[in-house]
Amino acid sequence: MKQPYAEVIGDPIAHSKSPLIHGFWIEKLGIEAHYDRCHVVPDALADYFERCKQDVDWRGCNVTIPHKQAVMSLLDRIDPHAQAIGAVNTVVRSWDGGLIGYNSDGAGFLEPLRPLLAQHHLFRMARVIGSGGAARAIVHALADEGFTIAMIARDQAKAFEILREIDPQASESMIASLASWAEPTAFEWDDRSGVLDLVVNTTSLGMRGQPPLAIDFSHVPPGALVYDVVYAPLETPLLAAAREHGLRTFDGLEMLVGQAAVAFERFFGLPAPRDFDPELRGLLTA
Repeated sequence: MKQPYAEVIGDPIAHSKSPLIHGFWIEKLGIEAHYDRCHVVPDALADYFERCKQDVDWRGCNVTIPHKQAVMSLLDRIDPHAQAIGAVNTVVRSWDGGLIGYNSDGAGFLEPLRPLLAQHHLFRMARVIGSGGAARAIVHALADEGFTIAMIARDQAKAFEILREIDPQASESMIASLASWAEPTAFEWDDRSGVLDLVVNTTSLGMRGQPPLAIDFSHVPPGALVYDVVYAPLETPLLAAAREHGLRTFDGLEMLVGQAAVAFERFFGLPAPRDFDPELRGLLTA
């Protein structure tokens, strides 16, 4: 007997941890379903979705590199949040066979920050490193939570374009080069009490096989939270350095699991069983 299923698509796809995460939750809930990975090259993307629209057991898919933007033209409806970001990472088959696109990156990113965001702050300031798709989703999510955003990127023009999406009056003074953050600054920080400061790395720098992210911590406000979306390795050079400076950190596994939980409920109609997060984290880091 066939079962409802979902999957993750991309090119390449063998490295994806999504089957482990969703499979773990399916087992814990004891539901009749499964989750796979599917290697889909760009030229086969349209055929893939045409086939899935006809498959009543297919509940949807997570979308990873390089399809997050290309998939949008193939969908019947796109959630306004995903439309604003300009990228889709979750596709769901509706009851009538139509394909609906969502983006869960922002929600997954914010999940570990929720207890802090529930508090009152005099001011919220985020310094976002990078200007790619992850940066765009995170900037939109942070703007919705009342953060003033500054961006640090190699491609400063692209970073400014992202800032203008959330604030048409954004100033270029809120953009800095990545190279400038590698050098010390003599800037004297004011009193940050009552301020929620966040520094986020959205780039692949620090990922296994990539050079580390070179920043001088004189650019980081005292008491800031440091969040790295990289999850392989879990302990990136950035997070290690932040802890050495006595700063609180968040790793990329928290975002990975958070965005997967949003997609899981869309696919299978049940909340992911988050009481087992420590066990899942152990499997993902084994």
